[in-house]
Amino acid sequence: MAHKMANSTLQRQVVALLIFLCMRDAVCETLQYSISEEMEIGSFVGNIANDLGLDNRKLGIRKARITSEGSAQYFQLNIHSGDVVIEERIDREILCGQIVPCLLYFEFRLKNPVHFYRAEVQIQDINDNPPIFLKKRLVLKIHELSQPRTPFILESAQDSDIGVNNVQNYTISPNEHFRLDVHSRIDGSKYAELVLEKQLDREEQHELNLLLTAVDGGLPPKSGTTEIKILVLDANDNFPQFSQLVYKVELKENSAQNSLVCEVTATDKDLGSYGEITYSFNQVSEKVTELFKLNQSTGEITVQGSIDFEETRMHEIDIQATDGGGLSAHSKVIVEILDINDNSPELIITSVVSPIPEDSLPGTVVAVLNAKDRDSKENGKTICSIEGITPFSLKSSFKNYYSLVTEIPLDREKVSEYNITIIAMDCGSPSLTSQETVRVQVSDVNDNPPLFSQNSYTIYVNENNNPSLLVGTLNAVDIDYEQNAKITYSLLPDEVGEISVASYVSINPANGNMYALQSLDYEKIRDFRTVVRATDGGSPSLSSNATLQFQIIDENDNPPIILYPVQDGASLSSDLVPRSALADYLVTKVVAVDGDSGQNAWLSYQLQKSTDPSLFNIVEHNGEIRTSRPITERDNMKQKLVIVVRDHGKPSFSTTTILNVLLVDGFSEPYLQFSDLHSEEGKDSKLTVYLVIALVFISFIFLVSMVVFIVFKIIKTRRSQEKYASATGNFYDDSNMPKNLIDVNGTGTLSQSYRYEVCLTTESGGSEFKFLRPLLPNFPPRNETVEANLGINPHSQTLCNPVDQEDPITEVSRRLFAVTLNFLT
Repeated sequence: MAHKMANSTLQRQVVALLIFLCMRDAVCETLQYSISEEMEIGSFVGNIANDLGLDNRKLGIRKARITSEGSAQYFQLNIHSGDVVIEERIDREILCGQIVPCLLYFEFRLKNPVHFYRAEVQIQDINDNPPIFLKKRLVLKIHELSQPRTPFILESAQDSDIGVNNVQNYTISPNEHFRLDVHSRIDGSKYAELVLEKQLDREEQHELNLLLTAVDGGLPPKSGTTEIKILVLDANDNFPQFSQLVYKVELKENSAQNSLVCEVTATDKDLGSYGEITYSFNQVSEKVTELFKLNQSTGEITVQGSIDFEETRMHEIDIQATDGGGLSAHSKVIVEILDINDNSPELIITSVVSPIPEDSLPGTVVAVLNAKDRDSKENGKTICSIEGITPFSLKSSFKNYYSLVTEIPLDREKVSEYNITIIAMDCGSPSLTSQETVRVQVSDVNDNPPLFSQNSYTIYVNENNNPSLLVGTLNAVDIDYEQNAKITYSLLPDEVGEISVASYVSINPANGNMYALQSLDYEKIRDFRTVVRATDGGSPSLSSNATLQFQIIDENDNPPIILYPVQDGASLSSDLVPRSALADYLVTKVVAVDGDSGQNAWLSYQLQKSTDPSLFNIVEHNGEIRTSRPITERDNMKQKLVIVVRDHGKPSFSTTTILNVLLVDGFSEPYLQFSDLHSEEGKDSKLTVYLVIALVFISFIFLVSMVVFIVFKIIKTRRSQEKYASATGNFYDDSNMPKNLIDVNGTGTLSQSYRYEVCLTTESGGSEFKFLRPLLPNFPPRNETVEANLGINPHSQTLCNPVDQEDPITEVSRRLFAVTLNFLT
């Protein structure tokens, strides 16, 4: 029942202390709690969430936790309620011994953002240990001549509890010779003196047995007993005397073994064995006997254990000097331990935030650390610093606590990980240091777009390529990490003419490979442009563009096309040459084009076969057919020329055409159709019949044609003059003519178009026609200035020799006469 009352009292003290702490919260960084030792596991210590004004529901989200200093974890946090409860049994005597107050510390840490608080829990002592005497029997030798009121100090009982729970009183069993006085030492502990009340008489009683009881102040009190055996000695009338009643000495911690602490001296005026003095410890703790050694003969106190300032800062030692007759005297030695700088600072990393985003603002908390030094005064003061140059700095939070924060913006692309060495140095002489390394990784943020090595690329593709042909690879680089550096390629919408670029090429989104989707034709499309975009996988994503210029490379895939002489399946083309023509007479010109370009479109002309190889030649570069020599009467009237037009591609393509040439006496002779020179030998028998029919028919046509041609020529002449007067461009529309013509001067492209008058025979159903000469209207006298402005070359050459201008009637008459004459012949 008394125990329950004690617990109730302690709980009220805890509540009062918590109310006091809440009132102090605004000015105190450390939370304070108080509990009793030996409380059951799970017992309530305090609600830290309420004390700090935090929302209990957010403790789990912010990963709240508490950590006790040291290896043992005495407290546990309920993240649902914010209660701090006891997790492990707490024995104040084991933790603190006689140190007052007995404090346990723990840290309360939160994340997102990082906050930490320090709390101390004062362990209140309960009376759970009874007083104990180290010796079960105390033996006192007292001379029978000892005078009344002579004190005899008794050995003190040891009690692990402190304060009121420690030894508070001593009692002795009733007797007629002694009383018991209780006194207090400097540290507040109690000790007993046995005081002689009535002089002893050895002859009456040589031995006395008493019971000494030590009682503590707990509720209920606990006690311990020992037996005192008093031996009455024969007369020895002089007591030993110490030179000092109290010896005060200073001793450095970590003093070497057998180092002299001090020397006590006592003298006795008696002679013989009664004057011989023996020194001994009297009523000292077990710790004192472990640390110090007393020479019984000389009184020298030396070191025999490890002296540690951090464990005990002062020792009080009772020394007893006893002569040979059993008389004794007492003195006290107070040893003050001096601190030396023998403990290096201890760095404890309590919290680390890693990885940290590279876009974290300056001042972001990365880690929290605690620097401790067990030494005192200047030896225990610590200074923390960061080794080397880093983008981090240390800020002191409160006593011995530091926050590692960012000082400048971070850049993962330059440094992705930091190993930060933190050095703790105390202020002792010489100073001691320790260090800890904090590893901080920098997480990537999508702050860099993909970059191409060039702003524009040119890709060359041969025409007639296979579909799905790999034509090139684009590569963009993103210096970000993982998903932020994953690049996707795409083509921006664009058109070539009215056709989308996407129908020509495509790009692999993953690796940037460019593929041609169809076979390209240089003659249809020679180049086109598109834009490639590289987009990373960040959120939000970043992108960059590059321009792609596709150049189609021409291949020799088109044979030459002969425009003149026109080839027809039913008939062959023919030209008329007067027999009066001299050498180098221009017969006609072979006109050909090639759909390719460049070297593939350079054409050369060759005379592969002719009726008389010595009569005609062809200019290799422009296709002009000229006479090699003057025409003679011996030359066959019908000449067949086989002409080959060849390009300069690899491999080379060629086209063959056949040109028939008629050698006539003049241009008035008609154009006669013939199919083959070899096939006409069998038709001579029918020629007379044909000539008679033709003569009658031509005579009739002659009269009709005179009227028709006169009217036609007059109308045509007037129209031509009107066009000439209003012309602002070239005479003839060349929009439908091929562009890549062979130039007459051999430069590779014709500079002008040729137009020819067509004269058809009455049997024109075979679609054969003859180029006689350029058909030009009758104009006024030449004005070279006007012709130059209209794009006419005043020195241009026609395919046939020029003919003087005649009136329409004369011209028609001359032509009909020539046709009639040829038929009659």
